[in-house]
Amino acid sequence: MASGTITSSEYISHHLTNLTFGNHPENGWSFAHSAVEAAEMGFWAINVDTMLWSLGLGILFLWLFRKVAKNVTAGVPNGTQNFIESIVEFVDDNVKGIFHYKNAVIAPLALTIFVWIFLMNTMDLVPVDWIPYVAGQMGIHFMKVVPTTDVNATLGMAFSVFGLIVYYSIKQKGFGGFFAELAFNPLGKWLLPFNLFLEVVGLLAKPVSLALRLFGNMYAGEMIFILIALLPFWLQWILSVPWAIFHILVITLQAFIFMVLTIVYLAMAHDDH
Repeated sequence: MASGTITSSEYISHHLTNLTFGNHPENGWSFAHSAVEAAEMGFWAINVDTMLWSLGLGILFLWLFRKVAKNVTAGVPNGTQNFIESIVEFVDDNVKGIFHYKNAVIAPLALTIFVWIFLMNTMDLVPVDWIPYVAGQMGIHFMKVVPTTDVNATLGMAFSVFGLIVYYSIKQKGFGGFFAELAFNPLGKWLLPFNLFLEVVGLLAKPVSLALRLFGNMYAGEMIFILIALLPFWLQWILSVPWAIFHILVITLQAFIFMVLTIVYLAMAHDDH
């Protein structure tokens, strides 16, 4: 991009390519200088920008909530404390309304999921050229700042939830009970192979749908911002501001859906019927 004029397709490809580090067949361990190089690195490649921004925003979340918790007052709260308390109360109400078992992990997990995903989604509201331009001036070829537009990140979160689903299913029902739940529903023991196929597919569909729903919505939103950035400058402001306002609903809704479905799936894992 620093060399001058680029085509629209090159511009889009650049903004959709992660800063990837991995083992390239020809260059050894290095950062990818093109989308093709990134693809050729295969499984052992790591998207550095996804890790950087997701961990950074996670640390921001922990620091802010810990700071408010340490300085909480019983009297009239300040604006930050009031805002944090409203988020905690909102998440707590959703957990109590869906999850009717005793488990100290669920509410903190739901709070973490909601706030962390919301913060990652919110990075989509930063103008698409600002941070990549600064990174380019520092010699960094690519810089995607929205971790949830990377399917690796959304799948990582979804499979973590899936691990908890399996763990609590076995913990609450035993391995035999968990297997029976998969093998004997919905058509009874005489159609065990068919039941097992249906239930295993349904079980595996949970993390996949969680990941792809979040990824698809955020990726589409980012793509629209990139396409708007290709338009004349005066038209960008006319279109980007309304879309950004609407997108606030999208980023909040996607964090909420991921949180609620996590609570629902873990409640189902605790059910013994």
